[in-house]
Amino acid sequence: MIAVIVLIVIVVVIVAVLAGMYNSLVKRRNQVDNSWSQIEVQLKRRHDLIPNLVESVKDYMSYEQETLTAVTNARAAAIDAGSKGPEAQAEAENMLTGTLKSLFAVAENYPDLKANQNVMQLQEELTSTENKIAFARQFYNDSVLTYNNKIQMFPSNLIAGMFNFTTRQFFEAPEAERAVPTVDLR
Repeated sequence: MIAVIVLIVIVVVIVAVLAGMYNSLVKRRNQVDNSWSQIEVQLKRRHDLIPNLVESVKDYMSYEQETLTAVTNARAAAIDAGSKGPEAQAEAENMLTGTLKSLFAVAENYPDLKANQNVMQLQEELTSTENKIAFARQFYNDSVLTYNNKIQMFPSNLIAGMFNFTTRQFFEAPEAERAVPTVDLR
């Protein structure tokens, strides 16, 4: 009788441990999904601000239609990339960031544009949104790291394999953004 009770206790403990590992995996996966949603919220805000910015600078920058068109096309590509996963989204968003940088660089040549309160406010909102995107990306990547570690480490990898938990992609910056800038003080 004691052997049966010990066996039942062992089985209950094993089931409890396995259930705990499974629940932990589900929790981590949901955290990754939630953190990706937070990136999407900030990207949508960014995408919504860009047409207002383009409209605001259009009158001042009549000779810069190529730059404005590039920003508009990059925005459309970034919106389209949203359904293609983190890697495609990151690439499209980095292209958009590049075109916005060129827009701001060209805007420096227009003193009236730089003094326009509406343009200044939109630039400030975009800058704030860029910071929020950076924080959301960092949280997402931290969540992916924790999740990927969990599904690849023993013994939770056994549960992950049985229930088809798969690794997630990081939201990575392109090689150009990772390069350390050089400073020449000559």
